[in-house]
Amino acid sequence: MKQGVLFYDELSKRYDFEYSIEKYYDGLHCGECFEVLLNGNWIHTRIELDNDWYLVGLKNISISGLRIRMC
Repeated sequence: MKQGVLFYDELSKRYDFEYSIEKYYDGLHCGECFEVLLNGNWIHTRIELDNDWYLVGLKNISISGLRIRMC
């Protein structure tokens, strides 16, 4: 299982996360599923792009800095 913190990569124009020292997921794509940690609970979601990137079911939260995990 890979865990890390979401950040926006200006070069790829995608969100990404570092899951180990200098090992990156290589950019998230629309429709990719994972879990985010919110208020101590892991919540299943997926990332999508409209006018901006958002998490399905969590549209009104800031994505950068969220802890995520994916298998």
